[in-house]
Amino acid sequence: MKALVAAARRRTGFHINAVGTIGAIVVLFWIVIAICAPLLVPYPVGKIVDFDFFGPMSQKFWLGTDYLGRDILSRILMGARYTVGIAFAAVSLACFVGVALGMIAAVVGGFFDTALSRFLDALNAIPSLMFGLVVVAGVGSSIPVLIMTLALIYAPGSYRFARSLAANTNTMDFVTVARARGEGTVYIIREEILPNIIGPVLADFGLRFVFIVLLLSGLSFLGLGVQPPNADWGGLARENLAGLPYGAPAVIFPSIAIASLTISVNMLIDNLPTRIRDRSA
Repeated sequence: MKALVAAARRRTGFHINAVGTIGAIVVLFWIVIAICAPLLVPYPVGKIVDFDFFGPMSQKFWLGTDYLGRDILSRILMGARYTVGIAFAAVSLACFVGVALGMIAAVVGGFFDTALSRFLDALNAIPSLMFGLVVVAGVGSSIPVLIMTLALIYAPGSYRFARSLAANTNTMDFVTVARARGEGTVYIIREEILPNIIGPVLADFGLRFVFIVLLLSGLSFLGLGVQPPNADWGGLARENLAGLPYGAPAVIFPSIAIASLTISVNMLIDNLPTRIRDRSA
């Protein structure tokens, strides 16, 4: 591992931490699984392939079978598409909207900044799980609704984070010089503000991705997430909960998948290369 880290450091010039490298490998593994899952599943996800429900791990069924006798490995692989895909889409939308509005508010200031901040503060004050339960229960739990709901829940936090960074950068001398040259708001945001906050924004992106994965899994565990016959990892844990007293792999491995993804993302963002964390390095 040390040799791989040293080689990567020589090639890229980044100071790569071994813990961050391990986290990045696991995250990349789940991303590849999410993309290639239909090509990797050994059995159709809805097909009953074993008459023994909550079957043990075997050479035929590597992770056992679920409460209906379906292959749990196939369902975990396909569940990665929903867990990773929905979470990535939601966090991308939340961070794009939040960061864009945060930078605009910091640069424009005045009434626009005050009104937008108070509105998003009020939205942010609503407990995330309660808000998600109300919206999904009222509108439905289709994938577009889940993505929009999760993005709406976490956009205010992304806005506050980006606005605080942009407000500090907005007082710097190079921004004052740009204004003195007659540069417009769009130029200042694109060329002066964004490049100087991109590192912390990427770290915040990873952190909110973890929050969204956990919230999505919680909604699915309560039956309001991805609907059968499809299931994300939280839904797999819920539908096989009856196997917990027996130590069934069908309920254990979806939980391990959630833990491995969220812990690895935290390992990655806690050990980002110095040149990403700090542009002055």
